[in-house]
Amino acid sequence: MSRPTSIETRCRRGLAVAALVACVLPPAARAQSEGGLYIAERGFSFQQVAERALSQNPRNARFFVLALPPHTSALLTTAPRSAVAVRDRVTAGGGVLLVCQRDIGNGSVDASRLVPAVVAVRGFPPTGSNALPPGERYLPGENPDNLPRSNETLRRLRAACS
Repeated sequence: MSRPTSIETRCRRGLAVAALVACVLPPAARAQSEGGLYIAERGFSFQQVAERALSQNPRNARFFVLALPPHTSALLTTAPRSAVAVRDRVTAGGGVLLVCQRDIGNGSVDASRLVPAVVAVRGFPPTGSNALPPGERYLPGENPDNLPRSNETLRRLRAACS
Protein backbone atom coordinates (compact mmCIF):
# COMPACT_ATOMS: atom_id res chain seq x y z
CA MET A 1 0.00 0.00 0.00
CA SER A 2 1.47 3.38 -1.00
CA ARG A 3 1.89 6.23 1.43
CA PRO A 4 0.62 9.73 0.54
CA THR A 5 3.38 12.12 -0.52
CA SER A 6 3.90 14.91 1.97
CA ILE A 7 3.91 18.55 0.97
CA GLU A 8 7.52 18.81 2.10
CA THR A 9 8.51 15.94 -0.20
CA ARG A 10 6.70 17.55 -3.15
CA CYS A 11 8.47 20.86 -2.47
CA ARG A 12 11.85 19.13 -2.38
CA ARG A 13 11.09 17.37 -5.67
CA GLY A 14 10.03 20.64 -7.22
CA LEU A 15 13.24 22.34 -6.11
CA ALA A 16 15.31 19.43 -7.42
CA VAL A 17 13.60 19.65 -10.83
CA ALA A 18 14.12 23.43 -10.94
CA ALA A 19 17.81 23.01 -10.08
CA LEU A 20 18.19 20.37 -12.79
CA VAL A 21 16.54 22.59 -15.39
CA ALA A 22 18.78 25.51 -14.38
CA CYS A 23 21.87 23.34 -14.87
CA VAL A 24 20.75 21.97 -18.23
CA LEU A 25 19.60 25.23 -19.86
CA PRO A 26 22.26 27.42 -21.48
CA PRO A 27 23.06 30.68 -19.67
CA ALA A 28 21.22 32.77 -22.29
CA ALA A 29 18.01 30.85 -21.68
CA ARG A 30 18.37 31.29 -17.92
CA ALA A 31 18.95 35.03 -18.29
CA GLN A 32 16.06 37.41 -17.97
CA SER A 33 13.98 37.20 -21.11
CA GLU A 34 14.16 39.92 -23.68
CA GLY A 35 11.06 41.97 -24.31
CA GLY A 36 9.39 42.56 -27.61
CA LEU A 37 9.23 45.11 -30.37
CA TYR A 38 6.81 48.03 -30.08
CA ILE A 39 6.17 50.19 -33.15
CA ALA A 40 4.93 53.78 -33.14
CA GLU A 41 3.06 53.96 -36.43
CA ARG A 42 -0.43 54.50 -37.88
CA GLY A 43 -2.71 55.36 -34.97
CA PHE A 44 -0.16 54.61 -32.25
CA SER A 45 1.87 57.56 -31.00
CA PHE A 46 5.35 57.22 -29.56
CA GLN A 47 3.99 57.96 -26.09
CA GLN A 48 1.27 55.29 -26.34
CA VAL A 49 3.71 52.67 -27.58
CA ALA A 50 6.35 53.62 -25.01
CA GLU A 51 3.87 53.43 -22.13
CA ARG A 52 2.70 50.01 -23.30
CA ALA A 53 6.28 48.76 -23.64
CA LEU A 54 7.14 49.99 -20.15
CA SER A 55 4.08 48.34 -18.64
CA GLN A 56 4.69 44.99 -20.37
CA ASN A 57 8.37 44.56 -19.63
CA PRO A 58 10.06 43.98 -16.30
CA ARG A 59 12.49 46.65 -15.19
CA ASN A 60 15.81 46.45 -17.02
CA ALA A 61 14.66 43.73 -19.43
CA ARG A 62 15.75 44.88 -22.87
CA PHE A 63 12.91 45.77 -25.26
CA PHE A 64 12.71 47.74 -28.49
CA VAL A 65 10.71 50.81 -29.50
CA LEU A 66 10.71 51.62 -33.22
CA ALA A 67 9.40 55.03 -34.27
CA LEU A 68 8.22 55.46 -37.85
CA PRO A 69 7.46 58.90 -39.33
CA PRO A 70 5.65 61.02 -38.27
CA HIS A 71 6.15 59.59 -34.75
CA THR A 72 9.90 60.19 -34.65
CA SER A 73 9.74 63.68 -33.12
CA ALA A 74 10.20 62.26 -29.60
CA LEU A 75 13.61 60.97 -30.68
CA LEU A 76 14.90 64.37 -31.78
CA THR A 77 17.09 66.74 -29.78
CA THR A 78 14.29 69.32 -30.22
CA ALA A 79 11.56 67.09 -28.70
CA PRO A 80 9.14 68.71 -26.27
CA ARG A 81 9.85 68.19 -22.58
CA SER A 82 6.96 65.73 -22.17
CA ALA A 83 8.33 63.54 -25.01
CA VAL A 84 11.84 63.72 -23.55
CA ALA A 85 10.49 62.48 -20.21
CA VAL A 86 8.84 59.46 -21.85
CA ARG A 87 11.92 58.77 -23.97
CA ASP A 88 14.14 58.90 -20.88
CA ARG A 89 11.84 56.50 -19.02
CA VAL A 90 12.10 54.04 -21.93
CA THR A 91 15.90 54.06 -21.96
CA ALA A 92 16.09 53.93 -18.15
CA GLY A 93 13.73 50.95 -18.23
CA GLY A 94 15.92 48.95 -20.63
CA GLY A 95 14.39 50.11 -23.90
CA VAL A 96 16.35 50.52 -27.12
CA LEU A 97 15.14 53.40 -29.32
CA LEU A 98 15.09 52.65 -33.03
CA VAL A 99 14.42 54.36 -36.37
CA CYS A 100 14.66 52.89 -39.84
CA GLN A 101 17.75 53.65 -41.89
CA ARG A 102 15.37 53.85 -44.85
CA ASP A 103 13.65 56.88 -43.27
CA ILE A 104 16.99 58.59 -42.76
CA GLY A 105 17.96 57.80 -46.35
CA ASN A 106 14.78 59.21 -47.86
CA GLY A 107 14.92 62.38 -45.73
CA SER A 108 11.89 61.61 -43.51
CA VAL A 109 14.20 61.63 -40.48
CA ASP A 110 17.15 63.99 -40.05
CA ALA A 111 19.92 61.86 -38.50
CA SER A 112 21.77 64.98 -37.29
CA ARG A 113 18.81 65.83 -35.04
CA LEU A 114 18.42 62.39 -33.42
CA VAL A 115 19.51 61.94 -29.81
CA PRO A 116 22.66 59.79 -29.49
CA ALA A 117 20.77 56.82 -27.96
CA VAL A 118 18.79 56.18 -31.17
CA VAL A 119 19.88 53.27 -33.34
CA ALA A 120 19.22 53.26 -37.09
CA VAL A 121 18.15 49.81 -38.32
CA ARG A 122 18.29 48.50 -41.86
CA GLY A 123 15.51 46.44 -43.36
CA PHE A 124 15.93 43.31 -45.43
CA PRO A 125 18.21 43.73 -48.43
CA PRO A 126 16.56 43.65 -51.87
CA THR A 127 15.72 40.26 -53.36
CA GLY A 128 18.77 38.75 -55.02
CA SER A 129 21.22 40.73 -52.90
CA ASN A 130 23.99 38.88 -51.11
CA ALA A 131 24.28 41.56 -48.39
CA LEU A 132 22.77 39.14 -45.84
CA PRO A 133 24.31 35.73 -46.52
CA PRO A 134 22.12 32.67 -45.83
CA GLY A 135 22.22 31.73 -42.16
CA GLU A 136 23.46 35.17 -41.05
CA ARG A 137 21.37 37.46 -38.86
CA TYR A 138 23.25 40.72 -39.20
CA LEU A 139 24.21 42.97 -42.06
CA PRO A 140 27.82 44.17 -42.35
CA GLY A 141 28.60 46.88 -39.82
CA GLU A 142 25.62 46.17 -37.56
CA ASN A 143 26.17 45.90 -33.83
CA PRO A 144 24.29 42.80 -32.58
CA ASP A 145 24.11 44.37 -29.12
CA ASN A 146 21.65 46.96 -30.49
CA LEU A 147 19.32 44.40 -32.07
CA PRO A 148 16.94 41.75 -30.76
CA ARG A 149 18.31 38.29 -30.01
CA SER A 150 15.01 36.71 -30.98
CA ASN A 151 14.89 35.74 -34.65
CA GLU A 152 11.16 36.49 -34.81
CA THR A 153 11.57 39.97 -33.30
CA LEU A 154 14.53 40.75 -35.58
CA ARG A 155 12.50 39.56 -38.59
CA ARG A 156 9.58 41.84 -37.60
CA LEU A 157 11.98 44.75 -37.14
CA ARG A 158 13.62 44.25 -40.53
CA ALA A 159 10.24 43.84 -42.19
CA ALA A 160 9.01 47.11 -40.68
CA CYS A 161 12.12 48.87 -42.00
CA SER A 162 12.04 47.34 -45.49
